[in-house]
Amino acid sequence: MLFAVRMDVTIPPGLDPGVRADLVAREKEYCRELQRSGIWVHIWRCAGQYANISIFDAADNEALHRILWELPLFPYLDIEITPLAQHPSDLAAG
Repeated sequence: MLFAVRMDVTIPPGLDPGVRADLVAREKEYCRELQRSGIWVHIWRCAGQYANISIFDAADNEALHRILWELPLFPYLDIEITPLAQHPSDLAAG
């Protein structure tokens, strides 16, 4: 099942720089692990914002929830999720 997920990141400005660097490094590695496994299908940066729009391929809502919950930056994310279905006018649908 495909999901469009927008993640807006708000790391507190006063967070210790070492803690911030560790969080960002762990987030990057987890993201890459999910991409290699085919779960995190696409990731796009939102220009001019600390945000991304991504496509996830997860079994169901609960599976996606578990994936997102494990993101190291999860406590600092505002997440909006849209379940996706193939559009009948999509050339790939035929």
